[in-house]
Amino acid sequence: MISWLAVLLTLSFIIVVHEWGHFIMARLIGVKVERFSIGFGPKIIGVTRGDTEYCLCLFPFGGYVKMAGESEGEESQRSAIKPKPWEYRGRSIWERVSIVLAGPVVNYLVGFLLFVLIFLVGAPILSTRIGKVMEDYPAAQAGLKEGDRILSVNGRAMDNWEEVTQAIHSQTGPIELKIERQGESRIVTVQPTVKEMTNLLGATVRVGMVGITPSEEVETRRYPLPQAIVRAAGRIYTLTHLTLEALWRIATGGLSLKESMTGPVGIFYLTSSVAQQGFIHLLQLIAILSTSLGLFNILPLPVLDGGHCLFLLIERVKGSPVNLRTQEWLTRVGMGMLLLLLVVVTYNDLIKFKIFGRFLP
Repeated sequence: MISWLAVLLTLSFIIVVHEWGHFIMARLIGVKVERFSIGFGPKIIGVTRGDTEYCLCLFPFGGYVKMAGESEGEESQRSAIKPKPWEYRGRSIWERVSIVLAGPVVNYLVGFLLFVLIFLVGAPILSTRIGKVMEDYPAAQAGLKEGDRILSVNGRAMDNWEEVTQAIHSQTGPIELKIERQGESRIVTVQPTVKEMTNLLGATVRVGMVGITPSEEVETRRYPLPQAIVRAAGRIYTLTHLTLEALWRIATGGLSLKESMTGPVGIFYLTSSVAQQGFIHLLQLIAILSTSLGLFNILPLPVLDGGHCLFLLIERVKGSPVNLRTQEWLTRVGMGMLLLLLVVVTYNDLIKFKIFGRFLP
């Protein structure tokens, strides 16, 4: 029950804040918002405040904002009547672009603030203590031992095991490790073994390996606000860079779609699993999903916010809106592509998470 609730609240939260971005920007610019809906389908409950009806619908996965004059089929668009200033199409192109982009921007902002909170409160991380030294690897030959704590790599202080791994993998020449053993610090020089490996993006890279694994020692690391802000910004940048590179490699055939993307089924399993690990882990996942939703929505596909911005930029260049039939046709094509992608990733999720195996011999 808790897992289902965590999934529902997580997905609803990141979508609602996305729609809230559109809503608040429209209100700030002066566009009348007729409806703010949480969910789709039949309305369960609704209340009107000012010009806006706030609704809770039967299917809570999603939501939308309905602005006055937004639809091409409305009266002001069917006739020669000039759109009213309080209608969406009565505003300038750049004001409309601001409204469209506000959703993804708020998703990014929420992701950033959640990462700042996580670094302030502190999240469990693997310490820099060595758990195992593999035989016949450079670390064993250099005298490293189980229980040694790595303080720095080539003079750069190490905060957690992830940083240790990244620092060592990026080196192909001699590595100077400062370690702590039984309360005393010492310097150990290790010549890594260079191997070719396939990274998360499917690319072949050369990495340095010394033959050590982390211990099971977990620490909670908290940072002051300035450092938390810097680390949160770095996490957002890394997530954006990796996602864009992954999408490019998928588009060019350099990365398998099956192994690199997940859909609603995968998100459900990830969210329910992470929720059982603790609230701070769930916050991390929400921050990642919110940032990813913001990034995905600015892609130039007609059914996404990026596609709407593309239509507006074309309108700016040519001096008139894109033909309605052309927009509808492109929107249908984009929707078809997204539905096809949804079917493919859902099928892959069913295989990946062994759903079929639970019901079929």
